[in-house]
Amino acid sequence: MLKTRLHNLKSRVLAPLVAQTERSLLLQGVQACHTLRSLDRLQHLSDAEFRVHSQWGEDGILEWLIQRLPISSARFVEFGVEDYREANTRFLLMNRDWKGLVLDGSAQNMQQVRAEDIYWRHDLTAVTAFITRDNINKLITDNGYSGHLGLLSIDIDGNDYWVWESLDSVNADIVVCEYNAVFGDLQAISIPYDQRFSRTDAHSSNLYFGASIAALCFLARRKGYDLIGTNRAGCNAFFVRKDLFPLIDATVLDKSPRPSRARESRDTAGTLTFVSGLDRLNLIQDMPVVRVNTGETSALRNLGALYSKEWLQAI
Repeated sequence: MLKTRLHNLKSRVLAPLVAQTERSLLLQGVQACHTLRSLDRLQHLSDAEFRVHSQWGEDGILEWLIQRLPISSARFVEFGVEDYREANTRFLLMNRDWKGLVLDGSAQNMQQVRAEDIYWRHDLTAVTAFITRDNINKLITDNGYSGHLGLLSIDIDGNDYWVWESLDSVNADIVVCEYNAVFGDLQAISIPYDQRFSRTDAHSSNLYFGASIAALCFLARRKGYDLIGTNRAGCNAFFVRKDLFPLIDATVLDKSPRPSRARESRDTAGTLTFVSGLDRLNLIQDMPVVRVNTGETSALRNLGALYSKEWLQAI
C-alpha cells in the first residue's frame, strides 16, 4: 500500500514537470521551424537538423523538406517507435497536427502511448504488432492508412529492407529509413530475411542488423524515390518521390550519405564496449549478408571493399 502511494505521489509530482518540459521543447522547435524558412539552400541535408523528439536531428530535416514540398497528405506511418517518446513523427504530430499510425512490437509501449495526453489531443493510432514483410500491408490497410502519405518512417532494427520492399499499400511523399553504416557504402547488402529477427539475439554486439545505404538506394530507385541525403550521425536516409524530387534537387548541394561514428557495440552481458571505426566491422565480419541486387548470400568478410575512400577518411 505504501509503495502504491509513493508511486502515485511521484506521478503527480513528475507529470506537470514532464508536461512543462515538453511545452518548452515544442516552443523551441517552433522557433527553429521559423529559422529554417530562410534556408533556401543547404550544403548538406544535415544542415537543417534540430532535435525535439527525434533521436538525432530528423525533426529539423523533415520540417525543412515539408516546408518546400507540395505534400499530398498530412498523414504519416511510423513503425519501430518503442514508447514514442523518441520518434521521427512526434514533433510533426504536435507541431503540424498531422494524423498518424505508429506501430511497435511491445504492448506495454503502445499502452503507454495511448495513456498520454497526445492520444486525445491529436488523431494518433497506436497499434501493437511485430512487423514482418507478410503483415505490414494488412496492418496499414486495416487501420485506415493505405494510399497517400506525407511521410513513411521505417526503423525496426532488422528487416527494414525486406519490409520496405514488400510495402505496396502506401504512396508516401517522403520516406525515412534507417541504414546500418557499419555495412559500408559500397555494397548493396542486407541481413537475410528472418521473420523472427532480433538484433541482440542475432549478434550480441548489436551491430548486425538492417541494410547498407547502397541497398536502400537500390530499393528506393526501384520504388520510385531518390536520395536527398542523410542525417549527420549516419543512420537515417531521406528519400523523396521522383515526381517531387526536381522541386528540391538543386536546393541540396551535397546529397552524399554520411558514415557513422557511433560506438554502440556491446559485449555478451549487454555492456557498452565503445568499439569504433573499422573494429566495429571486424566484430561481425563472419555474419551472412545478402547482395540485394543479385540475391547472393555471403559472409561480410568475403565481399571485398565495403567502404569508400571518403568514408574511410571520415571514420
